[in-house]
Amino acid sequence: MATIPDITETEQWLMRTTLRERYGRDLEIQLADAEIRLAASDRELTTCPVIYWQSDDGCNFVIFKAGERAYRCQFFYKPYKQMGVGVEQYDDLAECAVALLQAQADFVAEQRGDLPQR
Repeated sequence: MATIPDITETEQWLMRTTLRERYGRDLEIQLADAEIRLAASDRELTTCPVIYWQSDDGCNFVIFKAGERAYRCQFFYKPYKQMGVGVEQYDDLAECAVALLQAQADFVAEQRGDLPQR
């Protein structure tokens, strides 16, 4: 079973800074653990550190640390409807976070009718 390193202080700082730039204020991030399959063929779940936050409109964001310099992400409004960014894994946390925030912003714009539906 793979052991995934914890979220570092540097990664937390990067996330707080990125969220402050996006929202214009500090948002609370929470650290947790989640069990995920690192590969679709895996029978065993692997415990991964998670960065979680919620935006003012009730959207929940999750970034999973799937390894050293390996990040996965998703956002959701309802737990049964989780949405990703179309990229399975990033090797850069900043790129992962920005892609996640952009995907959610595009989703909101599509729902308002500002962007055509994909």
